[in-house]
Amino acid sequence: MKIKLEREKCIGCGSCWIICPDYFETAEDGKSHIKDSPPAQAGNKADIEELEIEKIKCSESAAEACPTQCIIIEK
Repeated sequence: MKIKLEREKCIGCGSCWIICPDYFETAEDGKSHIKDSPPAQAGNKADIEELEIEKIKCSESAAEACPTQCIIIEK
């Protein structure tokens, strides 16, 4: 399974890191960051972070709560 975060769509509302602090936190720019994932490369056309996971845990709830739908869970 994999969590993907499309940072260009993120508005930094904080819903994901409030709902799922196991996987999400705020980055220096105020947008979300997937914990333990390499930072997305600023300026690349996708600006996507990814993390392989074994358990979905709260990540699915975070994806559902995201107002911009920038979190994708691949099963």
